[in-house]
Amino acid sequence: MADKVRIGMIGVGQIGKHHLENYAKVPEAEIVAACDIAEDEAKRVAQQYNIPHVYTDYHEMLKREDIQSVDVCLHNRFHMPVTVDALRAGKNVYCEKPMSWTYRDAKTMYDTAKATGQMLHIQLAGLYRNTTVCAKRIIDEGLLGEIYGCKSIHYRRRGRPWVDGYGSPAFVNTGTSGGGAMLDMAVYHISQMLYLLGNPKPLSVSGKTYQKLDNMYEDRRASGKYNVEELGMGLARLEGGITFALEEAWAINANDPNEDRVYGSHAGLRLEPFTYYATLADMEMDGAFDVDQAIWRWNQCDPKMRHYANSQRHWVSAQLGLVPLLDTAGIALNTAFITEGVYISSHLGREVTADEIAQAEPGFGRV
Repeated sequence: MADKVRIGMIGVGQIGKHHLENYAKVPEAEIVAACDIAEDEAKRVAQQYNIPHVYTDYHEMLKREDIQSVDVCLHNRFHMPVTVDALRAGKNVYCEKPMSWTYRDAKTMYDTAKATGQMLHIQLAGLYRNTTVCAKRIIDEGLLGEIYGCKSIHYRRRGRPWVDGYGSPAFVNTGTSGGGAMLDMAVYHISQMLYLLGNPKPLSVSGKTYQKLDNMYEDRRASGKYNVEELGMGLARLEGGITFALEEAWAINANDPNEDRVYGSHAGLRLEPFTYYATLADMEMDGAFDVDQAIWRWNQCDPKMRHYANSQRHWVSAQLGLVPLLDTAGIALNTAFITEGVYISSHLGREVTADEIAQAEPGFGRV
């Protein structure tokens, strides 16, 4: 068994640099090459992280037989074509979230990985959080009983990329991002909830997207070609009779409720602050857990826990055969199904079925 995974980076912008920081903490990860159309930046980053080879054409990098996997850190609309090319070139692929800007493109990525036999991993950072790990144990042990509902609500008061002063215009127009808050933020919370529930199949989706907030920086809005949603609201019906309510905002006139909840017949669970709601001896109880102490103990007593420390650590460990790869591709695919459903439902003004979502043309209602 190899003791290193040799990786090529495709994209060394803000997200690529973040991935490199995480790889630097994984001794078994060896970054062999970096590719970016901005050659000067690629060379600078390569020097900073001691990466020996630099490319401006990822096709040339994919020809290297000494690269086992690639990490795709590009804008959303480029995820599918680059991932598919890499999979077909015999590389395992780690792709930044969202899996893609449309469900159909995400399905193409998923199907190509299955057809080629290569590994596909999607950056879903929420799966490795302490509260997620603890919630998964509670749910898998049946301590909530029959789960019938969940919700996820997260707001930024004023946090639109570019328009509100950070990030680049690529975040706020469909030409590169394909969507706004739903693809930038909601995918984290949707995927986290699907993971906790065992990734049930979505059956139908109803939703609405908005860009309504008064804008104080019209020059930035215009220069960024800001045409994506700042707020998405949805209701998904999931297999097993589960209802999933969600709201996600880049900007809204409200405080952040920070709500991730799961409702069961025996008990309910909130992730932050981590709380267990139950009735004992006919008395309502709000139970608290020492999550950090539990995670510390599990890490000390279970050697496999370290392989789930974060997304990059898990990706490298799975490629070395140390642990099975979490089905992040399957979770991200169903996440894309739900976000696509919100966009389509918003455009049509009604609930949409699984067949309608699966058969929709890429970008329907957005381009």
